[in-house]
Amino acid sequence: MQTSEFPGIIPGGGDLAAFLNANKSAVDAALADAGALLFRGFDVPDPLAFDAAIEGYGETGFTYEDSLSNAVRTNVTPRVFTANEAPPTTEIFLHHEMAQTPLYPAKLFFYCEIAAERGGATPLCRSDWVLDRIRAEHRDFYDAVQAEGVRYTNVMPGSDDAGSGQGRSWRSTLSVTEREGAERRLSELGYQWEWREDDSLRATTPVLPAIRDVGEGRESFFNQLIAAFRGWADSRNDPNRSITLGNGEPITTEQMAGPIAIADELTYDLAWQAGDVALVNNFIVMHGRRPFEGKRRVLASLIA
Repeated sequence: MQTSEFPGIIPGGGDLAAFLNANKSAVDAALADAGALLFRGFDVPDPLAFDAAIEGYGETGFTYEDSLSNAVRTNVTPRVFTANEAPPTTEIFLHHEMAQTPLYPAKLFFYCEIAAERGGATPLCRSDWVLDRIRAEHRDFYDAVQAEGVRYTNVMPGSDDAGSGQGRSWRSTLSVTEREGAERRLSELGYQWEWREDDSLRATTPVLPAIRDVGEGRESFFNQLIAAFRGWADSRNDPNRSITLGNGEPITTEQMAGPIAIADELTYDLAWQAGDVALVNNFIVMHGRRPFEGKRRVLASLIA
C-alpha cells in the first residue's frame, strides 16, 4: 500500500471499517509516505458508517469540544462533526488544524456525505515541501520564524457567529460560561487577553513554533500563518494585526507573499465524490475549503 503519490489513492469496495482494522499498519505506512490518503469506492453511506470506520482505525480521538478551534461546528456523533460552517462563498485558506493553539490533533479524517454541485474541493498541500522551498528561496523569512516563533491574536464573540470562519464564541472555545472561567483557562495556557465592551474577548497566544521537526531530517511549515494572513477577516478581526513573530515584530505582506505563492503552486484540489473518506497527517499537510454552490456536507473527526 506504499505510495509516492499525493494524495495517495486507496481504491476499494465493501466495509471501510473492516478494511482499516485489517490493514492498519499498511495504511499508516502509506500515510507516512504520502501525507494524505483518499479512500474511494468503499461502502460509507452515512455518518454512522464513517464513525464506524474511525472506530475501525482504532486510535484515540481528539474531541472538538476540548479544542481551542475558532470555527463554528456541530457534532453529529461524539467524535464526528461538521466541517467549518462558514457560508459557501467563504474560502477557508490553507492551514494545519488548530496550529494557532497549543492543542492540536495529529491526524484528521474527512468524509463526504454530499458533494457540492459546483466547487467545494478541499485543497491539500504538503507543508514540508513548502518549507523546503521557503528555506531555499526566502531564507531571511525562514530564519526569522525559526528563531522567533509566532503569536496569534483573535477576537472571539460572546455568542457563536456562524457567518464567520472565525466565529466560535469564547464560551464555546474555552468550554466555560463565565469570564472568570475563561480567564483561568487562558492563564493556564499562557495566553494574554483583553475584554471588550461588546462581550467579545481579544486573546493572544504564547509564542508557538512556526516550524515542526517531522523526523528523518525533515521539517514542516506547521503554523496558521497563511490562513490567518489571508482569511482571518470579519467584523472583529483584521488579518494584518492577527500575527506577529514571537518577539512582537509584525509579519508583513511582503514577507508572506512568497510562502503563499509557493503553497498555491504546490496545492492539490481534492474534488469530492459522495462516500469518499480522506485521512490526513496534520503535521505535514495543510488543508482548506474552496467556495461552492449547492448543498455540500463534509464531516470531520480528529485523532489525538
